[in-house]
Amino acid sequence: MLVSWKWLSKYVDLSMDREELETRLSLSGLNHEGTEIVGGDPVIDLEVTSNRGDCLGHLGVAREIAVLYGTSVKTPEVVISESDEAVDSLLSVENQFIDACPRYTARVIKGVRVGPSPDWMVEALAAVGIASVNNVVDSTNYVTMECGQPLHAFDFAKVAGAKIVVRPGKKDEKFRAIDHKDYQLDDSTCVIADAKQADAIAGVMGGAESEVDESTTDLVIEAAVFTPLVVRRAARKLKLHSPSSYRFERKVDPVGVDWASRRVCQLIQELAGGEVAKGVIDTAPEIADRESITLRSGQVKRILGIDIDPQEITRILNELGCTADGDDSDQGISYVPPTWRHDLTREADLIEEVARIYGYDKIPEDAPIPVAPSEKRPFDVAMDRVRAVLTAAGMSEAMTPSVVTAKVDDSLSPWTDKPALQTQTQMLKGSKRLRRTLIPSLLQGRANNWATASIEANLFEISHIYLPSDAGDTLPSEQYSLGLVAGGDFFDLKGIIESLILRMGISEPAKVTPVERPGFAKGGAVELSLGDAPLGYLGVVDPKVLKQWKLPHPVVAAELSLPALLDASRLVPQQQSVSAFPSVQRDLNFVLAESVRWSEMENVVRSAVGDDLADLVYVETYRDEKKDGKGTKRLLLSVVLQKSDDTLSGDQADALIQSIVASCEKKLSAKLLS
Repeated sequence: MLVSWKWLSKYVDLSMDREELETRLSLSGLNHEGTEIVGGDPVIDLEVTSNRGDCLGHLGVAREIAVLYGTSVKTPEVVISESDEAVDSLLSVENQFIDACPRYTARVIKGVRVGPSPDWMVEALAAVGIASVNNVVDSTNYVTMECGQPLHAFDFAKVAGAKIVVRPGKKDEKFRAIDHKDYQLDDSTCVIADAKQADAIAGVMGGAESEVDESTTDLVIEAAVFTPLVVRRAARKLKLHSPSSYRFERKVDPVGVDWASRRVCQLIQELAGGEVAKGVIDTAPEIADRESITLRSGQVKRILGIDIDPQEITRILNELGCTADGDDSDQGISYVPPTWRHDLTREADLIEEVARIYGYDKIPEDAPIPVAPSEKRPFDVAMDRVRAVLTAAGMSEAMTPSVVTAKVDDSLSPWTDKPALQTQTQMLKGSKRLRRTLIPSLLQGRANNWATASIEANLFEISHIYLPSDAGDTLPSEQYSLGLVAGGDFFDLKGIIESLILRMGISEPAKVTPVERPGFAKGGAVELSLGDAPLGYLGVVDPKVLKQWKLPHPVVAAELSLPALLDASRLVPQQQSVSAFPSVQRDLNFVLAESVRWSEMENVVRSAVGDDLADLVYVETYRDEKKDGKGTKRLLLSVVLQKSDDTLSGDQADALIQSIVASCEKKLSAKLLS
């Protein structure tokens, strides 16, 4: 924000040393970037943070100086002479896009003479980097830089139908701005239109078709409030940033809109003549009152570590525009923030205001501030452990949006077949659906990495998914999930999940059940469960889905329910007794059907041995159709047998092995090779 010293002196006493003022402004939150002399006028460059839109005008900076030095602000008195002709008999305004434009006001001035601006205005605007155009446009720019409320003037004769319509842009609608460049609009852009066409991009820039020039005699003066998100999206999408968009993105004073409108009418009358039509068209004349904030005196010392006189606290807040709402009580004093300070919403904000005006330099470095011990939630401890396992396995954490496009949502959904919930307004371009799984978003992230840098990114994400409920009118099940996407072999990712389960203190391995899910390759997906509780899904992604994302190599994906994982976890290691007796290890080589999975074999072996099974290890799989027949395989496993209260004899070990062999033969038709 460029601030002219001469301009600023119109509103506040500047008898102090300029360098001292620059330092005090820096210490109070308006960082001094530098000062340049422009035509003998010192121009101060202040860094205004995004929450302080009220300081994007000279009056806002003057308010800050007045509080710091205990002086007053001289706000210009606005006096305009109005004709007998009512404004609503000349012009109509229709607001069809209230979400983007909560308040729109319009005034009409007839009989102006457009010409050069006086030297004082040209010099003031030049000091802050704005070139003079004419006395009408310069007046709107002057008031914008004066109070931070952007304004715009239309040539009334060029407003078709004498009607202003605030509406969404139309698909593929063309718009020529005052920079004489063409832009393509869509329904996410708010436009100010007349009965025929768009005359301005709301909050960003006016149009060439309704531009004020030397032939203009009648004006429509616009002063409005536009939603920051809508303005920011339009400015970024069109790459069309302006002083107006910069201010609307940081919010403007909803009450100050009318003052700015009257102020610019006053200047135009003084510089270009004309008559202001009686009244104003205002789509939202009622402004909601700000909610009060209670400040407890004890909290000031608790947070800042120093005592500040209550009268000084009251003085600071009053001079910042806060008004007391009621008397002092045991609960504290309630203050109503001014309408231009949208960033003041809670007690801590008021305490911060007191601290920065009172002076951070007055707070000793050793000021005692009480602290209370804290610890991480079990959930945070668990997530740290999850991240440690996955990053150690070479995976990178990703963060993707919760709203996705139809293409992303339709590609894969293991948890449910019910249609995804949709937002009424898209949060991102083309994205209206609340995701039902993390996997497609991670596939998109892997595809983007491959397309931009040929990186085969192995990704994981910890976030919410939104599963539609059985009753369509109720809220969705908001489930915390862990999504994983990696290249390579199915068993590589399965091994990572098994390592994660062990690291979470779960001794029981996950059960694996073959399933068919859209988006996974046929016969390549399994459901994982811990006991009877479903844990998630793991599988090879269907080549058709990979082709959709232009991924050249096979991809394996998984998604786990974090509540199910945490319910079974034991984050604190538990004591386990260790047998003092020797163990017996035996290797067993079975011939069995190709369709039998290791998990089935493991369950049979564990059931056959019981508590005397100390360990069970898969060794390898071998296939020999000539010796064993088609559709068979050899599975080599190793069992470790051990008693906790006695030495296991050879006969006892043989009996347990025979129990394993008999069970495998009976339940799995497996034959032991000698």
